[in-house]
Amino acid sequence: MTAEQRFLLLLILVGAVATVLGLVSKRARLLPYPVVLAGAGIAVGLLPGGQFPRIGGTVILLAFVPGLIFEAALTLDLDELRRRILPVGLLASAGVAITVLLIGTLTHVAIGLTWANGMLLGAILAATDPIAVIALLRRLKAPAGLAAILEGESLFNDGTGVAVFSAVLATILSGAPSFGDATIRFLEITLGGTAVGLAVGFAGLALLRFAEDAPLEILATLVIAYGSYLAADLLHLSGIVAVVAAGIVVARYGTRIGRLHGPQLLGFWNLLAFVLNAMLFILVGAALPATALLPVAGLVLIAYLIMLLTRAVPVYALLALAGMRGASIPWAWRHITFWAGLRGALAVALALTVAGATGVDRRVSVVAYGVVLLSLLVQGGLMAPVMRGLKVEVAG
Repeated sequence: MTAEQRFLLLLILVGAVATVLGLVSKRARLLPYPVVLAGAGIAVGLLPGGQFPRIGGTVILLAFVPGLIFEAALTLDLDELRRRILPVGLLASAGVAITVLLIGTLTHVAIGLTWANGMLLGAILAATDPIAVIALLRRLKAPAGLAAILEGESLFNDGTGVAVFSAVLATILSGAPSFGDATIRFLEITLGGTAVGLAVGFAGLALLRFAEDAPLEILATLVIAYGSYLAADLLHLSGIVAVVAAGIVVARYGTRIGRLHGPQLLGFWNLLAFVLNAMLFILVGAALPATALLPVAGLVLIAYLIMLLTRAVPVYALLALAGMRGASIPWAWRHITFWAGLRGALAVALALTVAGATGVDRRVSVVAYGVVLLSLLVQGGLMAPVMRGLKVEVAG
């Protein structure tokens, strides 16, 4: 069997497994679909003989992430987000910075990573994953305000987290890691990505003005989603920040020009997000054979506990600060915000991109991958019981 045939077989297998597991997940409503898919991916990764090709981080970033993030931005409740902008802004900015610093420091002390590699691991694990969080929220009936906080945080801190990752990795590869250099690179990557996203978003609105039917509207939004990512990536800026900015521009102003109302457009993006999610979470589980985690199982568990601890610090501190400034946030929402800080496909993609990179500790990618799997299986698997225990309604 050729490599191309094995890849096609993988896609067929993934599609078939995702369909079957989707039916199972609908019957077992308390077990979120992404968790089931990730578990299936682990099983796929354990198949003997190495018959299935591994999907690299670059493929995940280029093929899956732009479409999923754009769909999430397109369907974001902007009015509710505006009302929750203070907690979202704090979590997506100061929250990411605090998390990176805490994970970097604690992994340096507890695991023995160098300062630079500890900060790199912190950057990989700092941002919650919108792909995982939003997929779960759509199965669980979260209140609109809570959904806005979780979705908004995961979208924006996704961009800032990846920008921090790119900045830290660049300063490591330069051979002279420094905090000042990483900070300058972060600002360049983030501000540049935002500018590219805004430019592509507004240029895309011009395309949408001339779209007279749903197929052209769909094609225009596809161009905006993937075009904004590619344009920023070619300029060595943050493609994810660009996609978020472009998506919000289209969502905010598209309706003003009489577009984005048709059920066909939103139906297409919902279907695309479902297909990409189904394939992606299986591929995430199969990204590395689970047997590779056995030698570092202790480090993975320590890193996961560190990740949980460092999630608690910014969530409770920053949401308390937001509460003092008038943003009413119930305690149950704070607990759910803490527990819903899943790491997912994006973190795996970042981990895979640094595997074998010069100057990067080989344990960083494997430990990060293990932490993501634990996050999906433990936090994702217990998400519905946690919401029920906190008396937040779960879809029946």
